[in-house]
Amino acid sequence: MTLKSIIALGDAQVGFRGRIQALSIDGSGTGLPPQELERRLIELGFVEGANVELLHEGLFGGDPIAVRVADTTIALRRREAMAILVDAEGAE
Repeated sequence: MTLKSIIALGDAQVGFRGRIQALSIDGSGTGLPPQELERRLIELGFVEGANVELLHEGLFGGDPIAVRVADTTIALRRREAMAILVDAEGAE
């Protein structure tokens, strides 16, 4: 049995592919209450089991990032993407 490598999507590099394991919302630094950030991420499709791919990052500071989740491309701030826990070994 192998130990899964779970990281925050905000720590991933361009080209990363993985599967969402959970949302870990604390709301720090986002300017939103934790419940609001969680609701928005779920509405955008960031749900457990969804495949994600980091497609692009901004030129200055790597922010924002472009993420493909399911068949949709979404721009996120890295600080918001830190709430999305992903497993690099679980991607298909």
